[in-house]
Amino acid sequence: MGTAHHSKAVAQLRDAESARDELRDALTVADVLLPSLGLEPVSLASDYLPPLVELGRCNPDVARRLAEVLRRRAT
Repeated sequence: MGTAHHSKAVAQLRDAESARDELRDALTVADVLLPSLGLEPVSLASDYLPPLVELGRCNPDVARRLAEVLRRRAT
């Protein structure tokens, strides 16, 4: 892996971490907790895909709360 490729990979990882953190912070303000929110491990190992933010799993109550927050924001 060349230096330029490594630098790009590090920048993409930091960007994905930042996006995950921004989403977690916004969800916290909205009182929504996605316990599995993180970075998708397979994408971290890929030379072709950028790192992906994985929203993960949540229980039905959290899914409804998230839907409520999104609906409220859309109006």
